[in-house]
Amino acid sequence: MDFAYTAEQEALRREVRQFIKDNVTPEVADETNPETASERPRGTGPAAAALYKRIYERGWLGITYPKAYGGQGGDRLTQYIVEEEFTRAGINITLGGSGAPAIMAAGTEEQKQFYIPRLIKREVSFCLGFTEPHAGADLANLRCSAVRDGDDYVINGQKMYTSAAHMSTHIYLMARTDRNAAKHDGISIFLFPMDTPGITVRPLWTIQNNPTAPAGTTYGNSRTNETFFDDVRIHKSCLLGEENKGWRVGSMGLNLDRVGAARYLISVRRDEDIVNWVKRNKFDGFAPGQNPAIRDKIAEMWIEAQVCRLMTMRSMSIVERGGKFTYEGSAEKVWAPEHGVRISEAITQMLGPYGSLLRTSPHAIEDGVFAHNVMGSFQSGINHGSVQVMRDQVARRGLELPSSRRPKKVEAK
Repeated sequence: MDFAYTAEQEALRREVRQFIKDNVTPEVADETNPETASERPRGTGPAAAALYKRIYERGWLGITYPKAYGGQGGDRLTQYIVEEEFTRAGINITLGGSGAPAIMAAGTEEQKQFYIPRLIKREVSFCLGFTEPHAGADLANLRCSAVRDGDDYVINGQKMYTSAAHMSTHIYLMARTDRNAAKHDGISIFLFPMDTPGITVRPLWTIQNNPTAPAGTTYGNSRTNETFFDDVRIHKSCLLGEENKGWRVGSMGLNLDRVGAARYLISVRRDEDIVNWVKRNKFDGFAPGQNPAIRDKIAEMWIEAQVCRLMTMRSMSIVERGGKFTYEGSAEKVWAPEHGVRISEAITQMLGPYGSLLRTSPHAIEDGVFAHNVMGSFQSGINHGSVQVMRDQVARRGLELPSSRRPKKVEAK
């Protein structure tokens, strides 16, 4: 395998970097900052909207999606390069978490024609209605119900941690449609607008709320949400895929969402930040970059970060070649988040007491980004599928090991 980029790919990277330099203004940065964006009904102000329009006109949105649905019909490595540069600049151009991969795989032609072009153009945005108070990492135990009533479904229940629900146009909801089926069966997925009558969104403030995290913090959003559904009536055309087959559709969509530069950078940006910092800084007469123990730990963590990159490249290669993509996304979801926790803790040890100071402290390092990263790092091992559940996926799908279901108790006679 050739791990280097071609001359054409490097030229594309330079082109994207120059575009970012010319177009990502302070106004755009403010409007795309998660904290300021969350104050807008749809998360985008006029400067950011104009930027996305220019990016779309350059052919850099929806690169791998078919031209028939508003994409570019391009390859995944091109998408990776473009996505990586914009993500580093704080501009989200991915369709990860949007439901788009699942819509392409399981949606009707009408759903594809409606949603995919609008998702690419940022005219539609989805929040994910998965987690519930009684069903966190184990989604198969969800209770939110969707009951068929003629040509409609009536939805009742509650979802937790529906991030961006307060500014998304639509929701990608997983609900139980058959209470008598086995827990992994009887689940369906629905796509419908967030302004449908009967939906209530209530804020849940995170540990990053006070003080708010600086830009560049991994999982630094100060707000998520709990969402309530009270007799929410939607048409049967909102069903994605077959009724009671939502577990397969949801798992497939999540697996595909785990592949790409944005997901990879979530885990390795911390490595890059500490390398850049120790190269140019010292404090109280201490130069971390000259300490052999620190240099050794950074080298160890950097090697782990490159494993994250290679796993991402392998997954993209499998999907690009039309191969069977089963456990690879789950394997990435184990390695990368756990690496993110390890590097965050290691950085705190390297920096000593200063590494624990949040951004409001006058002595905080890099505006407190390393301290805020520690608070957010453990979240990555739980959300979007916990690492324990992902290990089970790797065992069953990758290694073909038997299920770990417990044997039934035998009553003593």
